[in-house]
Amino acid sequence: MRSCRLASLVRLSVVIGFIALLFLLYFCVILLSEEFQTRFEEDYDIPQVTPRSHVLCVIVPYRDRLEELTQFAPYMGSFLKSQNVEHIILVVNQTDSLRFNRASLINVGWNEADRLGCDYMVMNDVDLLPVNPEIPYGFPGIGTIRHITSPEYHPKYNYSKFIGGILMLTMADYKLLNGMSNKYWGWGLEDDEFYLRISESDLRLTRVSGLTTNRSNTFRHLHGPERKRDYSNSNDKVQRAFKRQRDRISGLKDVSYKIATRRAMNIQNITFQVIDVELNCDISWTPYCKL
Repeated sequence: MRSCRLASLVRLSVVIGFIALLFLLYFCVILLSEEFQTRFEEDYDIPQVTPRSHVLCVIVPYRDRLEELTQFAPYMGSFLKSQNVEHIILVVNQTDSLRFNRASLINVGWNEADRLGCDYMVMNDVDLLPVNPEIPYGFPGIGTIRHITSPEYHPKYNYSKFIGGILMLTMADYKLLNGMSNKYWGWGLEDDEFYLRISESDLRLTRVSGLTTNRSNTFRHLHGPERKRDYSNSNDKVQRAFKRQRDRISGLKDVSYKIATRRAMNIQNITFQVIDVELNCDISWTPYCKL
């Protein structure tokens, strides 16, 4: 009986010793691997992984404004570089024979920006340049819309609901709003409808303020008097009749278009992307889309 108990104690001791040895070997392996990893990184100078920075897509709705574009692209590239803003300039060029549709082009621009991995966007007219270096183009934050050309600084427009010119928000927030209405053809009105979308949402509209400049020297307006806006269509009165009505039919989800080409352009060592777009028009819904 006594010999049996002694044999059991011996077996138990062997098992405990074996388990202790396994734990010892395990910790030795961990220590050796950490030391090896440290030496490997020092020997080969492996860069440390850093969080991905924010990427801004500058969406420029465009048609037949090469003179402005040759000034805009190099200027904006240098301006954003001076603020250390990682960015891609996307010129969305309407190539069809329909009237200009700024909102639809911005919707197309969102799709392209999403494809390229941008996490925030700014819709920036090609004829409007920021002059004051204090103007912020950094990430606005989720849930915040930043009107950069606020009424107190825009060289031309000054009314309380104005959000045109240059407007910044995250890609996620633009999608949440279902983008902009596709029903406005010709010049104007689409930003007034977008204001209604923002007002109905939980997003916070902020306006740039507190700058050391004023309406005369905060932005540079490139649009000369010889450049005529598209106000000529007789059906514009139809659009103006519902300019303060919320469009609950169209937006980002149903913008209809075809990409003709994607190409890179370089002006004064600033490379930017041009997307040639052919928009589609539902004549039965917006008969005023034709010139």
